[in-house]
Amino acid sequence: MVKDNSRILLISDMHIPFEHPDAFRFLAALKAKYEPSRVICLGDEVDNHAMSFHDSDPDLPSAGDELKAAIKKLRTVYKLFPDVDVIDSNHGSMHYRKGKHHGIARKYLRDYGEILDAPDGWKWHHDMLIRLPNGNKLYIHHGLAKNPMKVVAARGCCYVGGHFHEDFNVGFLGNSDALLWGMASGCLIDNKAMAFAYNRTNMGRPIIGTSLVIDSMPHLAPMVLNKNGRWNGFVP
Repeated sequence: MVKDNSRILLISDMHIPFEHPDAFRFLAALKAKYEPSRVICLGDEVDNHAMSFHDSDPDLPSAGDELKAAIKKLRTVYKLFPDVDVIDSNHGSMHYRKGKHHGIARKYLRDYGEILDAPDGWKWHHDMLIRLPNGNKLYIHHGLAKNPMKVVAARGCCYVGGHFHEDFNVGFLGNSDALLWGMASGCLIDNKAMAFAYNRTNMGRPIIGTSLVIDSMPHLAPMVLNKNGRWNGFVP
């Protein structure tokens, strides 16, 4: 089935169950305003902190309890967006990575949708290459490079990625054939969550928001926060 790429809502890294407390309301507001024809999640839909290759905080839930909490919250997202293309990611694929690390063949492991109790409309992809209405190709990957314009130059097409929470920008590259662009989409995490304690030692801070592609052009959608770190209700 050919999908309508005229109004794409891109969901940046949520890291459920450690998403920003207003993330779902913000996404619902974007859906209401833009009426997207297609929804693509850029990955890290869940965090899987307890299974991380880095030290996990013993005061956070176990892997099983974290998964239960994530599924409970994901049901809100499933209701909002029953059909989503999801890009494979480092956090989302943690159970596969752990299995590989410990010598467990992939056939022994359940797939993403079954683990997360996802509806049939949720489909996972390593990456995606789609055609925009203006004829340009758009390459979508969880986080191929910190600078999205490097991917644009290397692949000769438009690009959007997530993964790099502190990057939220759009760049353009013109050639004799087309105006190409690259976009970094920020994230939708709760930076106050214990799972992101490592951010306290980083100079950069996460930028909360996501992005859209409307009529073949990139649009950043920042979640504007008040002094308490909550969404102020502005719909960009």
